[in-house]
Amino acid sequence: MAAKVVVQLRTEVSREARMAHLLAQMFVKPVVATWPMTSWGIRVANFLERALLQRPAPRWATVEPVLFDGFEAEWVRADNAADDGAVLYFHGGAFMVCGPGTHRPAVARISRAGGLPALSVEYRQLPAAPLAGSVADCLTAYRWLLDEGYDPQRIVFAGDSAGGQLAFTTALRAVAEGLPRPGGLVAISPWLDLDCETKLTHPNSRRDAYAPAKRLRPLVKLLVEDAAAVDPLLSPVNCDLSALPPALLIAAEGEMLRCDSELMAERLAAAGVPCVLQLWEGQMHAFPIMVGLFPEAGQAIREVGAFVRRRVAASVPSLREAS
Repeated sequence: MAAKVVVQLRTEVSREARMAHLLAQMFVKPVVATWPMTSWGIRVANFLERALLQRPAPRWATVEPVLFDGFEAEWVRADNAADDGAVLYFHGGAFMVCGPGTHRPAVARISRAGGLPALSVEYRQLPAAPLAGSVADCLTAYRWLLDEGYDPQRIVFAGDSAGGQLAFTTALRAVAEGLPRPGGLVAISPWLDLDCETKLTHPNSRRDAYAPAKRLRPLVKLLVEDAAAVDPLLSPVNCDLSALPPALLIAAEGEMLRCDSELMAERLAAAGVPCVLQLWEGQMHAFPIMVGLFPEAGQAIREVGAFVRRRVAASVPSLREAS
């Protein structure tokens, strides 16, 4: 039975958000549009990101590293976080840059807003690993949480941009491999369809503040190891979504990837999966991650936290609690 898509519009735009949008168009988008998408170009971008963009957690949060075989993660715990559930967070960065260090302030605030610790995964990225390697690491992190005794219904997957795709793809892979589904999915400005045609012809391909549409095709070729034809099932929007848990999608009204969120919301509803789609006017791609720069970022993170709390509250008692 089809479910109903709840679409929520956020139309108030702060002066700070307008200024950030303008600065991104003027200074960030030209760099992103011309940066060499080669192995050395990606490595230089990673070096600059690690040198300039690492951000500490707020004083009221703690950070604890977790080592896996071949990759790392970190627990980010707000001062009010209970250990009876978890947010499994996948950072964005076009599968090339960023990591837990760039997302620490936002992940800490998600932990506080949701009342749960967040495991932020530093999955392998380009050029070290294609998309399949990133998904494998995220699934390993989920298996680890299950092995640690966390109730799957009290685990919420969350991610922004590329990490939003990983939230869906990891949940789909978990179900396909016989693992229990998580309790909920949050995707912020997710890239959910590797077919670029709709985005290239969408009016937002010109309106987007800093993500040039023309860079998508070469990035897809890198992610799928230069395959001549991209398997449609690599895109979460084309998969059987009926086994997924309820989802919250957040997108900027004027960003290029808005159409991916709208398409996913439609297909989730057709598959009978409850979904809330929030469209925020005057914002840029993955704006909640820029928490502290303008008020809408904090407001969106509070929406994420409220969704996490609702999903955890809807869970049944775990076997551990019942025993």
